[in-house]
Amino acid sequence: MGRLGSILPVSSLLTGLPALQALQKHTTAPTSRRATTSPSAVASFSFKDVAKESGLAAAINVFGGVERKEYILEETGCGVALFDYDNDGWLDIFMVNGTRLEGISASRPPTNFLFHNNRDGTFTDVTQKAGLARSGWGQGCCIGDYDNDGCDDLVVTYWGGIVLYHNNGDGTFTDVTEKAGLVQKDAHPRWNTGCCFVDYNRDGHLDLFVANYVNFDLKTTPLAGKNAYCRYFGLSVGCGPQGMGGGTNILYRNRGDGTFEDVSLQSGIAVPRGPSDPFFVSDQWIPTGSYGLGVSAADFDNDGWPDIYVACDSVPSRFYHNKGNGTFEEVGREIGCAVNENGGMQGGMGVAVGDYDCDGWLDIVKTNYSDQTANLYHNNGDGTFYDAVLQGGLGGNTRYLGWGVGLCDFDNDGWPDIFMSNGHVFPEVDSKKLHLTFKQRKIVYRNLGNGRFVDVTADSGAVLTEPRPSRGAAFGDFDNDGDVDMVIINMNEPPSLLRNDCSTKNNWLKVKCVGTKSNRSAIGARVRVLTGRHSQINEVMSGSSYISQNDLRLHFGLGQAKLADLVEVRWPLGLVESFKNVDANQLLVLQEGHGIIRREKLGK
Repeated sequence: MGRLGSILPVSSLLTGLPALQALQKHTTAPTSRRATTSPSAVASFSFKDVAKESGLAAAINVFGGVERKEYILEETGCGVALFDYDNDGWLDIFMVNGTRLEGISASRPPTNFLFHNNRDGTFTDVTQKAGLARSGWGQGCCIGDYDNDGCDDLVVTYWGGIVLYHNNGDGTFTDVTEKAGLVQKDAHPRWNTGCCFVDYNRDGHLDLFVANYVNFDLKTTPLAGKNAYCRYFGLSVGCGPQGMGGGTNILYRNRGDGTFEDVSLQSGIAVPRGPSDPFFVSDQWIPTGSYGLGVSAADFDNDGWPDIYVACDSVPSRFYHNKGNGTFEEVGREIGCAVNENGGMQGGMGVAVGDYDCDGWLDIVKTNYSDQTANLYHNNGDGTFYDAVLQGGLGGNTRYLGWGVGLCDFDNDGWPDIFMSNGHVFPEVDSKKLHLTFKQRKIVYRNLGNGRFVDVTADSGAVLTEPRPSRGAAFGDFDNDGDVDMVIINMNEPPSLLRNDCSTKNNWLKVKCVGTKSNRSAIGARVRVLTGRHSQINEVMSGSSYISQNDLRLHFGLGQAKLADLVEVRWPLGLVESFKNVDANQLLVLQEGHGIIRREKLGK
């Protein structure tokens, strides 16, 4: 995680990296056409934590030691999902849970949680009834309808395996991991982290990508304090990730009959590029680790094929470019989104994808380790990226260790803002008077509409400055009032459910896509909304933030516009449909080949 100590030095592995500056074409952050009313530097939204009154206070996330963490396994924490598992139009909450190495009751171990949305601002725990009460070292989750039956299914990742839950459509789930061919039979436990469903070969069936972190074994990893390299500001801490072998990312192809096939090698997901890769050995193409955590899949180069981005810890992050023939090419460093603006490697954690400058190309925000800047990878529109973090105004908050991250329009002005959840990995840092703490505040940046952001955390609700040990975050409108809320996992504490109380009277539009020939969840569908001269795009994505899942409904702020002049959707298999003069402040349900099948008035 970018820490100062490791089991073994890795500097010898990281020599010969190409200079990122030679690949960058811009020296200033690109700007786009402003909306009619330019956003100001003052926040017009604020957040309130309503977890307690909503019924979530008992959902304690259990993950490793509280006062001290002996192993890296205890540090990463969990993800969370906002999804409508029962198709009633209201977002429910699934929270991944972990465990501890000791002090856990064998008769009542901590389990994952599923909370049903009661449509009145409260939630009911239905975990047992739904069949999701599983325990273990849970990590992340992602959503997608892998069998195209109209009900979104759930994948949960673990240190030691993954679990595929089939949504039965009656409020219950069935573990079909073995039936689907997803049981991992490796000699050593895989550390599965971020995941996403993606139809990489565009056959109408959702495939599954799973990132892997490090090769971790309790039997061989030394305890904190038992290795001279495992130090952080003079403190004895858990070892890794440097010095540990990186886990190998996995791609499972959906056969279309309810089963999956591991195609990691033949697709290029598990293979380095060649001699320029620091992990390339002689002339052999061998599987290599990537230290992967957060993932996102989207069409970054607008060629109609979904690519995959992986935030990697302490090594260059991975960008798998989809070649359109069933294979990928890893080109992260070549195109400028693997390292920072100086060519340095970072401790990548979470990933958010969106078009922050409204130029029609998807950009990337990545959270990183403490004492590092985040990344604001601007899409140059020619297959390359530029890290505009300094020009974008995000370079000042280096004391925080970032995890969950979202690119969401919190004030409905038509420009996506940025939210980050933070928390350190070592509780021990509180024993010294350092420049950092274990529990940390959140950060929210308002988009100024000119390529720049401003930190408005202090003006966006006292809950944001309250230090918490936060990890995964998921974004969506849980109360259907027309603005984007969020739920956040806090390690060894109850979650935060941050309700957005937006004071503006800006208008908005939600779009729910339903595939027919394309996958039923419409993952990969691209929606464009035009109001006057202002154009926005977004894409339906499975998996995002830090090993979490956002609402599959797409949310667009419209500012003062009372209607969208144009709503255009490009479906994953290529069909393009458009609709003119769409009224604001409603949920628009689009079905592939059938147009608008439902309109629902939402809002306060």
